[in-house]
Amino acid sequence: MQHENDIPPWYKQFWPWFLLGILGFAVVIGMGLLYVSLLNPDSMVKDNYYKEGRAINMHMGRDDLARELELSARFSIDELTGDVSLQLDGQLQTLPPRLLLEIMSPTHAERDRSLELRLVSANQYTGQLPSSIQGRHYIDLSDPSRLGEDGWRLTGEVTLEMGQQHLLSAK
Repeated sequence: MQHENDIPPWYKQFWPWFLLGILGFAVVIGMGLLYVSLLNPDSMVKDNYYKEGRAINMHMGRDDLARELELSARFSIDELTGDVSLQLDGQLQTLPPRLLLEIMSPTHAERDRSLELRLVSANQYTGQLPSSIQGRHYIDLSDPSRLGEDGWRLTGEVTLEMGQQHLLSAK
């Protein structure tokens, strides 16, 4: 009987506090991860999947028209000024006075850029990016005055590097 009195109560022993410490540590880490995830939400690159899905046939028609017109474009971005110069080639009857160049990041929506290019001579267009941009991007070039099924578009995936020439062609 005397041996039972020598056992200290549970709160004075090591193992219950060790196990409770592990559980407490897991709760603290979980709350920390929840806090970080609430501060840094994932950005959606395209948040209108339904509309994009419905418009897939329209996009394919625009690509087909670009292929029929044998359109291609070469563009470069100046490293210092951010000037974009583009040369549009193909069988267009009249060149549009403006083009819309969309530069889309595959992972971060806040890095997407939309740029209006203006016709400066023959088949040369120019515009200016507000900030430098590098890395892998999706490119979409179209005539903003002919949207929908009446229009054309050139698309591509390029690794943008300042000062280099990039090619878009109808696929």
